[in-house]
Amino acid sequence: MSGFEGSFMGAADKISDQAIMECKICWTPYDPAEGDDTRSILPGTAFLALPEDWKCPTCDAPKEQFMVSDDPGADMVREAQVLKNKTDALVADFTEVWHAKMRDVPMVNKLLNVEAVGWVVHKGRPLGVLISPWFMNLIQLPGEDEDWSDLTPGAKEYLSFESGDYEFIHNTREMTGGYKACSLFSPMGEFRSQQQAVDVGRAVMQALFMEEHRAETDRAADIREMREDELEAKRQAEEDAASSETEETSDLPTEATRRQVLTAGLSGDAS
Repeated sequence: MSGFEGSFMGAADKISDQAIMECKICWTPYDPAEGDDTRSILPGTAFLALPEDWKCPTCDAPKEQFMVSDDPGADMVREAQVLKNKTDALVADFTEVWHAKMRDVPMVNKLLNVEAVGWVVHKGRPLGVLISPWFMNLIQLPGEDEDWSDLTPGAKEYLSFESGDYEFIHNTREMTGGYKACSLFSPMGEFRSQQQAVDVGRAVMQALFMEEHRAETDRAADIREMREDELEAKRQAEEDAASSETEETSDLPTEATRRQVLTAGLSGDAS
């Protein structure tokens, strides 16, 4: 909304869809739950979604003259902005690594790019998946009032979620600061598109908070052994394929299986 003179100096991104606005000329409110019968505006229409020519039904003041009276969704808007700021820094950090150090490394998957997926604020801390051409990690970032710049790179810590306990590796980056990473996939050669990686990342975030996975994560020794067997079988298959000069491709599922989520969560190969 251009020329907005109301709340937040016109910063519409600070106003939620639930915001109740008030005309600063005649104090007439606009409540999105009620809409506006005078212009056939249906209930549920956010103030920012009103037609550009909409005016105060009482005094004809333009939209630009409305201010926030009450905004039940303000906390969600603020949380979304915090997540965006932190994930933008994270993506910028690893995009720089990609261009500066990793682009010509044979193990990278050049079909992929750096992207933050499925991020939420969990117990006051940003949590989500980071996809890159060479890894997919579950990442936890510090809360607003926390400083993790003194984390020791390589130190290990187990974090608990509904599905179980997962091993995270501490690290720091210039723009991101301190962060904790749990390896999900590395390398990323089996992914055939960015969308496929994004779908798996979203499935991981969903499965992380599902209690039915906890029984599997409690079997740490069995799971580690299973993962080692899978990696060895994969290595042998790759050697066989190379010797016969044939290439076999297999798409990953768009949903992470229980084994994919849980065995990866107990690995220690975080980047």
